[in-house]
Amino acid sequence: MKKIIAFDCDSTLSSIEGIDELAKLTTPSIFQKVEKLTNLAMNGEIPVQEAFSQRLKLISPSLSECQQIGQLYLTHIEPTAKETILQLQEKGWHTIIISGGFSPCIQPLAEHLNISEVHAVPLHFQTNGSYQSFDTDYPTTRDGGKPQIIENLKAKYHSKQFIMVGDGNSDLETTPHVTQFIAFTGFVSRPTVRQHATHQVSIISELIPILESSKHLH
Repeated sequence: MKKIIAFDCDSTLSSIEGIDELAKLTTPSIFQKVEKLTNLAMNGEIPVQEAFSQRLKLISPSLSECQQIGQLYLTHIEPTAKETILQLQEKGWHTIIISGGFSPCIQPLAEHLNISEVHAVPLHFQTNGSYQSFDTDYPTTRDGGKPQIIENLKAKYHSKQFIMVGDGNSDLETTPHVTQFIAFTGFVSRPTVRQHATHQVSIISELIPILESSKHLH
């Protein structure tokens, strides 16, 4: 049986929103549209799946653009994330990333953090590296996606301790499916998410005393 702690990526492990950064590589008008869709989805004002397909249609990111964003995630990493995740792993926690972001963008950050399990949206590219499509069936492209992944992981690992850490409405949705949902407020602080979280932290290292006081690390 594994103790699992799952992290959102964007505005949690790194300060950026990857899809917004991809949009910045296009035009100012596309960026404004994408940023608006992102905020509406993260605040729970429109369905995630609606925002997802619209944003990707607007951006159509290439492989090289995704690699650029991968480096940005590293540049803007949360300062205490690497050390804290190492401590958690030493204490027996299986660390995972569950994200509505894109797998080719997030993978370099995951590797830097020594996180081997990443659940993020696959993108498909043409042989010349231009954008082809995304996996429309992937759970985190829609509302309820993160809870679905969590239920699958709980069954796979026979886990009775599952912590979710994130900043958005899609993370808040996991609350009925996890031991604790901890709101991360270090980059973006959403009132609804804070209000319904078990705890809130403004830096990743604050997780350690919370989990120790909850006797989850013993």
